[in-house]
Amino acid sequence: MRKTLTNLFKQGTLTALLIMFTVAGFAQDIVTGNVAESKGGTALAGVTVTLKGTTTSTQTEGDGSFKIPVPSRKGTLVFTYVGYTIQEVEVNGPSVGNVPLVISNQTLNEVVVIGYGTARKKDLTGAVTVVSSKDFQKGQISTPEQLIAGKVAGVAITSNGGEPGVGSTIRIRGGASLNASNDPLIIIDGIPLDNNGISGAPNALSMINPNDIETFTVLKDASATAIYGFRGSNGVIIITTKRGTTGKPKINFNTQFSVAKIANKVDVLPADQFRKFVNENGTQAQASLLGSASTDWQDEIYQTALTSDNNLSVSGAFNKKTPYRFSVGYLSQEGILRTGKLQRGSVAFNMTPRFFNNNLKVDFNIRASQSANRFANTGAIGAAATYDPTQPVYSNSPRYNGFYEWLDPTTLTGLRALSPRNPMGLIYQDNNNSDVRRSIGNVVLEYKLPFFPALRANLNVGFDMSKGEGGNYINDSAASTYKRFIDAGGISHGGVKSQYKQQNVTRVLDFYLGYNREVASIKSKFDLIAGYSYNDYKTTNYFYSDRTFDGTTFPGSEPNFPFDIQQNTIISFYGRLNYTLMNRYLITATVRRDGSSRFSEDNRWGTFPSVAFAWRIKEESFLRNSNTFSDLKLRVGWGMTGQQDGAEIGNYKYLTAYEFSNDQAQYQLGNTFYNMFRPTATNRNIQWEETTTTNIGLDYGLFNGRINGSLEFYLRKTEKLFNVIDNPAGGFSNKIIANVGTMENRGVEFNINADIIKKTDFVWNIGFNATFNKNEITRLTINNNPDFRGNQFGGRSPKKFLLCISAGLWC
Repeated sequence: MRKTLTNLFKQGTLTALLIMFTVAGFAQDIVTGNVAESKGGTALAGVTVTLKGTTTSTQTEGDGSFKIPVPSRKGTLVFTYVGYTIQEVEVNGPSVGNVPLVISNQTLNEVVVIGYGTARKKDLTGAVTVVSSKDFQKGQISTPEQLIAGKVAGVAITSNGGEPGVGSTIRIRGGASLNASNDPLIIIDGIPLDNNGISGAPNALSMINPNDIETFTVLKDASATAIYGFRGSNGVIIITTKRGTTGKPKINFNTQFSVAKIANKVDVLPADQFRKFVNENGTQAQASLLGSASTDWQDEIYQTALTSDNNLSVSGAFNKKTPYRFSVGYLSQEGILRTGKLQRGSVAFNMTPRFFNNNLKVDFNIRASQSANRFANTGAIGAAATYDPTQPVYSNSPRYNGFYEWLDPTTLTGLRALSPRNPMGLIYQDNNNSDVRRSIGNVVLEYKLPFFPALRANLNVGFDMSKGEGGNYINDSAASTYKRFIDAGGISHGGVKSQYKQQNVTRVLDFYLGYNREVASIKSKFDLIAGYSYNDYKTTNYFYSDRTFDGTTFPGSEPNFPFDIQQNTIISFYGRLNYTLMNRYLITATVRRDGSSRFSEDNRWGTFPSVAFAWRIKEESFLRNSNTFSDLKLRVGWGMTGQQDGAEIGNYKYLTAYEFSNDQAQYQLGNTFYNMFRPTATNRNIQWEETTTTNIGLDYGLFNGRINGSLEFYLRKTEKLFNVIDNPAGGFSNKIIANVGTMENRGVEFNINADIIKKTDFVWNIGFNATFNKNEITRLTINNNPDFRGNQFGGRSPKKFLLCISAGLWC
């Protein structure tokens, strides 16, 4: 009974305190006003209005109006809006009237997204580059990374090929690892994407609609990326998608149609010249194989590819207070190689309501996409360059689906063994299809404590789920798989029915507390965060046998298991302090501690610190009133990041696992040989790769921001490289993965941007960037051994090359 009364007393006391805070909040006086552009008087929606010295804030409505509680209706209101100069207005009554905002002549006050929070550009201490939608690449864009190709110094974006939606390889300041991943961490609206890939899709970004993206923020040095710990070793790309605004609903529809053709073809002899060459230089037997047709095989396999990209979006606000944006997109892209095609549909929705006088901010995001791919047989490209141009595409025989092929009646298949296959037959008889689905979503809650306004709590809960499946189907008449094998009954089987399937699930939880305070008496600003992160990655791979077209299992292709689940978890603790003194001396200190289930208990945890200093020289007395320099800032940073991703270390190499032996390691019992389970090689000492980066940067702005840019020098060194080394005798493998070796990476980056013409209704600017980067592996052995020749990869190729005439007489 006493316990019950105690609980009731506690609940009553808490309720009374909440009522007191609520009454105090409503007792504040309301101040109104309107915000518009200084030129033209256009109302501005979404302008942030903050009572200076407090966390009380609001945003303007669609007509530019606002209401904000101000005690005794006295104080200072601060108006901030991207692209406009910050405005402060004194309050001395129930209204401040019309507040004009002036378009900023420089972008130093723009707020950019960084790791776990935001910052003004002028307060950045690390190497950070922001590319917004107005600066994106134009033209036919099928994957998001193409939007910033060539836009950021030190970022190399290389296309993986010419297939539809094939995607690109992204490298930030080169590679930092030998056997682990060199891909940057990509974050979209707070959710880190799984870089391990999806079966049937080219890369992590291929399922994201580029039309939904608002900005890219690229974090390049360790002082900027160390807050992400092991995931920031290769740089970080933060993607922010478009948001809704208050005001009347806006409907936007755009469609883009493009045509693509192959730019260059392999220079080969046309049919007449080929016949002439063989007749003059070949034997009579070779000349007798020539045909009478004139076929340009490259013209046959390539086509004029058509692409249609359609996007519809609706944005506005529910009840004028809850901004939202809904979008749908459909992309249909043909490949220049016949039969290649990508069809992708996408849908996205976000909503950003505010509650409790803007103290509680909610950011809800959900997006889903589905792509259907048909992959053209790229083997036809090489075949088209070598196939006999005097032969026709089709023959009069129904065998081999009517395509002309080189025949030899003495063989089982009736085909000449060493001759190439008909390029058109390779394309049209190969049906390699995939269906990929992906959904990404999260909810972000940020709450400013009304009784402690300098403190805020942020919770981010989200997921990234994907499923890829598909297969390759080739009928039993195709020459490439004709009569693949003969069973015990003497029946031949041909064609292919292959299948694959993969499911990925990533779960994310981030929570941090932020403390922001300005102490005028010591001319200082403090911005401190401390948080916890949980990331769980689960991949399920399904295994299927290789079947012929009639469903018969190809001998030796039966899987040992129906599926395999790979799962790993990362738990992290992190903190960061941003300190500003006199608005010109800035210090950033970061530390993150990551624990990975891929390492043993002795090596599971890694600590990754960073520190950076920036000096805003422009704010010194000798430059403050300069008309030449609008910005001048020197930055120096050092930091450490880790690495644990990659195929070589993805299977818990510190644990003993058992695998099915191959046919060369069977055990004999009587007259029967059996495949056995055997333990894999293990290394309990495997641990984090460690990459340290030193960065020196200079940011500059000239002539009121008409010219701006930066110059960067960096040195990056990776130690404890994951490397394959020889295993001592007595183990179950002669090779093992271990932390051996070092790598150095150094470079210089330069960029400059200039506004040639800058008016209210017309802007013409140009940009230039250049990068020098040098990677060097400095050691690959436990002890320094200058005679070590390195690890061997791949096979051996002959030094002598033979010219192969496509008739198949010799190769």
